Amino acid sequence: PPELVADLMEAGICICGGGSQLQGLIDRLTNELRMRVWQAEDPLTCVARGAGLILADIEINRRFLVNLERRAA
Repeated sequence: PPELVADLMEAGICICGGGSQLQGLIDRLTNELRMRVWQAEDPLTCVARGAGLILADIEINRRFLVNLERRAA
């Protein structure tokens, strides 16, 4: 959706995980995509820590979760 593209163009892309540590990846993505790309703080554990925070109080944080059910077109 256009709103998502606008948000990405404004905020940029945060990359994480082991692949985010490949030498030159951030510069390459920035140049190819012509948008801001940066590496997460502590990229190897940030996703697991974030999931832990959500799961620690699932009822309060349920609004941040994405429904993965597919609907018939």
